[in-house]
Parts: sequence; structure tokens; C-alpha cells
Amino acid sequence: MQVEYLVTSEEMKQYDANTIDILGIPGMVLMERAALGAFSLIEEKFGEREKSGLHVLIMAGMGNNGGDGLALARLLSEAEYQVTVFCVGNPQNASEQWKKQKMILEHFPVKICDKMEEQEYTIMVDALFGVGLSREIEGDYARAVAAFNKADTYKLALDIPSGIHTDTGEVMGCAVQADMTVTFGIFKRGILLGPGKSYAGEVKLVPVGITERSFLGREPSLFFYQDTIKNLLPKRNPGGNKGTFGKVLLIAGTPKMAGAAVLSARAAYRIGAGMVKVITQEENRILMQSSVPEALFGTAEDLDNSMEWADVVAIGPGLGLEPSALKLLESVIRRCSLPLLIDADGLNLLAENKTLLGELAGQGQDGRPIILTPHVGELSRLTGKSVLVLKENLLGSGKALARQLHAIVVAKDARTFTCRPEGSDCVNLRGNSGMATAGSGDVLTGMIIGLLAQKMDAFSAASIGVSLHACAGDMVVEKIGEHACMAGDIINEIQPAIQGRKAEQEMTSANR
Repeated sequence: MQVEYLVTSEEMKQYDANTIDILGIPGMVLMERAALGAFSLIEEKFGEREKSGLHVLIMAGMGNNGGDGLALARLLSEAEYQVTVFCVGNPQNASEQWKKQKMILEHFPVKICDKMEEQEYTIMVDALFGVGLSREIEGDYARAVAAFNKADTYKLALDIPSGIHTDTGEVMGCAVQADMTVTFGIFKRGILLGPGKSYAGEVKLVPVGITERSFLGREPSLFFYQDTIKNLLPKRNPGGNKGTFGKVLLIAGTPKMAGAAVLSARAAYRIGAGMVKVITQEENRILMQSSVPEALFGTAEDLDNSMEWADVVAIGPGLGLEPSALKLLESVIRRCSLPLLIDADGLNLLAENKTLLGELAGQGQDGRPIILTPHVGELSRLTGKSVLVLKENLLGSGKALARQLHAIVVAKDARTFTCRPEGSDCVNLRGNSGMATAGSGDVLTGMIIGLLAQKMDAFSAASIGVSLHACAGDMVVEKIGEHACMAGDIINEIQPAIQGRKAEQEMTSANR
């Protein structure tokens, strides 16, 4: 399956060094490729216009990002654009590659100055800082960014908008507001996550020679899916039967929250599970049998036999916090070894029972597949951290809990992270505010457990389930808008999303 990676500053520096020092591709070659990629995108947008009337300003720092800018200045000059380079910083502190590009540029009709001249530019290019920025922008640099942003013209950033933290997307004092960001080799986290996404504008990835070969066995710690949804799903056996595609046991729904069980069961079927049995209260029988006639019905008295029947178990949606609910949770943890998903009230009960939480961790360590799907409020109760602290580093908190419990943790928020104890984690970059509606999480639970029933491993079931859930949500919004989206609408778009849409992240086109 095809994925795209999101790298931190440290990871990108290491892959850059691996490419140069071990694979043997010279740094100047990488710089030329970066400049050619940016040049091609400028040509794509402005190439049909009369070049003599196109004036480009390149704001260049003294590092290799500035060197990319100098190389781009030369290419634009060769194509007969009018080019001015505004150098910011002390040339004595410039990188060696910057100095080489500066020497080459001196043979071309490019104006070089140390202040931004007040005139109209067709295009302004930010090459001030690259991925290495670690402190807030201030002084001359802050004034240069302010002047750059003030100009009313098309703005392009090289690799990452200057002032955006590569790892978090946070604004380091001030930042360039770009119309387009041309990023090199691998996506940087900061242009797709956090506030940085709104500063990056349209994001384009261009190859420069830093590839998976550059990882040298150490792959980036975060990725997203870049493949068709259909290609991500388990293959169907043409000779299979309803038992072949998995038997889901869903423990969910009080009389006051019976809809949660309905939504989860329907979603599990829609994603391809062969059979679903719902353990719920007797009062829900008529609703369940009329809303999901395909599902088997059972009560707590049927639990032991049902656990022997099932292939996978999910517990929590609309379960409530009564002692009877806790007893059900204890049963699926202590008297069952099946792959297990815990959501919603199951998580809240777990957070209140540290002994049970410890038992669950022991089972995870012994190899039981376990998936937890907390939103930030539930994650707060599980970890004891405030919601504010969690939002500052949701990925890190999800990863820590995954390691603690030896489980897969789906940390749900506007950006959802699927974390595993070891290895790269997955971020979902699709979805919309319309999906922040009652029952949406219940649909996700059904989708993940349905994939798990079809013998997907726990991490794949969770991360692909999240991606497909978001893709279906986007299809709903395309039809009826964000205000009108309901959880049931998402279920209705699962199959159209599988058949007709890509999981490819749309951050590579215009901002949503």
C-alpha cells in the first residue's frame, strides 16, 4: 500500500545527510533539483505571460534554504524574468552551498540587495529559513517577514514558510503567509499540521533525490495513506460465506442511547463484516431488529456463548456507566481472548478502574490485539492529563498510552492519530467539521471492528478505518454541506467512498 511520510526537522536533516554522505548525491545536486522543482511550478502558473513584465523578489537567508532561493533566482533569470534577491543576515555566516550559489549567481543579471525595495513584484519567494528554525523570529528577520507579508502579490515559500516550526506547525513569533509552499523530497509535519497548514497555502511536493533509500532502515515516525480506498481494504474471497468475512460481537447501547448500537452495527456490516451480533438491553430489541434486521440480537445473559461464537469484540458505544456495564467490560477483558476494541463508555469505565486497566495492559503485552478509540476528553480521563496539554501534543500522548497498554490507540480530534507501541504512526488528514456530530464515533467503531473481523491486523484496521471514515464524511459534505451532516449519512457513503474516491490527502491541492 502506498503511503506518504511526514517528517520532523531532525528526521529530514538525517535523511538529507544520508543522501549526501552515504548515497553519494552531492548537496548541490539536491539544491539544483529543489530550485528546478520550484521553477517548474512558477512556470506552470506564470509561464504564459510576457517574462519582461514579471518581476520576482526572492527573500534569501544565509542557510541552504537561502541557497535554494539563489539557485531559483538564476533559473528565473535565464528564463528572462526580472529577478531581485533580498539577502537577510550576515554573509560571513552563510553555508558553503549558499556561498557557491552566490558565486554562480554573480554571472547572471540578478539584482542583489540587503533591503526590500518598495516596488511592485509579480511573485515573491520566501527562502529565509528552512527546516532548522528552532527559536522565535525577531529583529531584522521579523521585519523582513513583516514587509514580505505586507506586499499584495503572489507569495511562494520554499520547503516550509519561514517562521513555522517544522515539527508542530506552531508560529515562531511571526511567519510568512504563503499562497503556495513547494516542499522538497518529503512532506514536513509543520505544513500539514497545526497552524502551519493555514500559512502554507497550497502545498506541492517535488522530488529532489531524497527517497526511501535515504531512510537507511529508519523510516519516518509519521505517515498518511496515499492510495485508493479500495486498495487499502482486505481482499474478498470469491468463494467465501458470511462466516468467512468475520463475526462481530458488539456490546453497546442502553435504552437511552440505543442509537449508538444501531450505528455501529450498520457500519460494521457496510464495511464488509459477515455477521454482527449486538449484546444490548432487552428494551432495545424492537429498535435493533427494525433498524438493523441483518444483526443478531442478544442480552447480557447470552454473553459467554456469544464470545465463543465471535471472532472479534467491540464494547462501549452508548453502554452507560452502570455497574452492569462494568460487569460486561470485566467479562470481555477477563473471560475472553479475542481481538478487542474499547470505545466511549467502555473507555470511561476503564479510566475509573486502574486494576482493570493494568490487566488489559498485561494482555496487550502477551499479544492480544487491543484497540482503544478515545477522543481527547476520554484520553484525558485515561491519562490524567488536561485536554489543553493533550491538544498540544496529541500524537505524543497517544503514543505514550499505546506503549503503556501495548495497544493501538486512536487519538481522535480534528486531526486523528493512530498510534502503536512501536513503529511509525498514522495521521488522518481528511475529514471536516460536519463530522463533529453525535454518533460519528459510533460509526467509526463499527468500521474498525468490521475490518478487524476480516482479519486485518489491529493497526491497519484502525488507521484505514479512520481514513475511510473521513473520506465518507467528506463525500457527505460535498453533497449536503457541513451543517447538515449526520452520522447515518456517513454510513451511507462508505461504499461510494470505497468504489469511487481516493484516500489521497487533499492538502496537495487548495486549502479546504
